[in-house]
Amino acid sequence: MGAVLPTESKREVEDSLAELQLLVDTAGADVTDTFIQNISRINSATYIGKGKVLEIKAKLDERKTDLVIFDDELTPIQLRNLERVLECKLLDRSALILDIFAKHARSATAKTQVELAQLEYLRTRLTRHWTHLSRQKGGIGTKGPGETQIETDRRLIGQRISTLKARLLKIDKQRTSQRKGRAKLTRVSLVGYTNAGKSTLMNAIAKTSVVAENRLFATLDSTTRSVFIAPGRQILLSDTVGFIRKLPHRLIESFKSTLDEVRESDILVHVIDVSHDQFEEQMRVVNDTLRELDVSEKPTLLVFNKIDVIRTEGQLHDLRAQFPEAAFISASRGIGLKEFRAQLLDVIEADFSEMVIYLPIEEQGTIAHIRKIGKILSEEYMRGRVEFEDEERDIVRLHFRTAPRYDRDVRPLIDRFKHIKPVGPNISTVSDDNNAGRL
Repeated sequence: MGAVLPTESKREVEDSLAELQLLVDTAGADVTDTFIQNISRINSATYIGKGKVLEIKAKLDERKTDLVIFDDELTPIQLRNLERVLECKLLDRSALILDIFAKHARSATAKTQVELAQLEYLRTRLTRHWTHLSRQKGGIGTKGPGETQIETDRRLIGQRISTLKARLLKIDKQRTSQRKGRAKLTRVSLVGYTNAGKSTLMNAIAKTSVVAENRLFATLDSTTRSVFIAPGRQILLSDTVGFIRKLPHRLIESFKSTLDEVRESDILVHVIDVSHDQFEEQMRVVNDTLRELDVSEKPTLLVFNKIDVIRTEGQLHDLRAQFPEAAFISASRGIGLKEFRAQLLDVIEADFSEMVIYLPIEEQGTIAHIRKIGKILSEEYMRGRVEFEDEERDIVRLHFRTAPRYDRDVRPLIDRFKHIKPVGPNISTVSDDNNAGRL
């Protein structure tokens, strides 16, 4: 059931209802009928008009349907009033998404996140169906505990929510520690609308076996893998949960520990299902969600996926002209993946700065580290002098490019080896106390 408000077009509501049908299919139910009503404002009691409610009731009786789903979030009062009239189970879009998340949750983390979101949703929607613990009439043995069942339920739900939040806080701390342990590599997160092909791209690039199904929300847990996108260029690539229009805010809050992979990434890869009729609207939804997560300013590579099923070559040509910096691929068929790797490397290295450092030749671990976080432009072996020892030994002169975020890793190296000077009148480098070793 969808409603067209003055601020929306009927086409937008129809597209949203079409997506709702996909959600229903993912949840394992069958759609018998769809309803749309033009309304000037939302009815505070029943969301839609009373006449439309009665029309739906008649269709329910005819079809023997036992479930009605609204495309927008309903208030507790609206849910209660509609259930009384329709006499069947009632869900809104948020409850349906939560149910899908609950079915697809596999790890303990995802199950905890989903349960928290469900309880947050349920806490405000308890109705007064339970009265067996309410105060009774006077007399011995007839006085209740002074608390109605709904109050008991709310208290128990509140206690469970506190427990789950504490558990997620512990998980968040563990994941933060894990991320710190791998902070020496560039972190790239795949983001996009649900079912855009992020997991398929992850499998193609990282040679993983992440579940990739042609259905909404196949991925709930983030998966991170180490990937070489070019010889000697290693990154950490993360697959994340997909976004969707009207995504409940409580889900974003509950999935904080998962979405922190997006928040703490260096580069975003926005995967777009270019074969979808409404891919531009899906792009807008993803961009809005990224703004809500305060990550919209991160360097981002647009990746138009599923070009093998695009309708016309003209459409692909127009997109290439409109988005000249984007990558165009088919993750499932391996089309354009080589070019995608090269474009991703360009984005990673776009803000690199050039540096020079002299190291003792035996510091191979340090040299290997620089290869991981930077790009070696030249490497020259020579004789050098250690000032405080007045000793000559073999050294290596590295001329490399590295991102500003890795300066904190390189600075200690420069400070540690700044006493090393090359031998010979024709070799020089800019070096001072504040900017030692930088070209």
